[in-house]
Amino acid sequence: MITLTHYIVLSAILFAIGLFGVMRRQNLLTLFFATEILLNSVNIGLVAVSRYLGSIEGQIFAFFIVAIAASEVAVGLGLLILLYKRKGTLDLNVIKNMNG
Repeated sequence: MITLTHYIVLSAILFAIGLFGVMRRQNLLTLFFATEILLNSVNIGLVAVSRYLGSIEGQIFAFFIVAIAASEVAVGLGLLILLYKRKGTLDLNVIKNMNG
């Protein structure tokens, strides 16, 4: 039987992976994916606790996080494509040193 502890541990592991990706931040695309992993780990935790407590508030909140993440994907990927076309790279160190 899968308990609340299993879901919380899974959420914590995913959050640690996402946090490692954000802290490493060498490439904008990996930073983007790491942020998505962070959001999904929070969603797993919210839905698991909501199910455990028998309320729907956590699931509603997770639904709004998914909607915000979808809009982030649409806008973020568009910006990443535009930045790649203009600069030719997504490496943060190279982009930070470029002027203009």
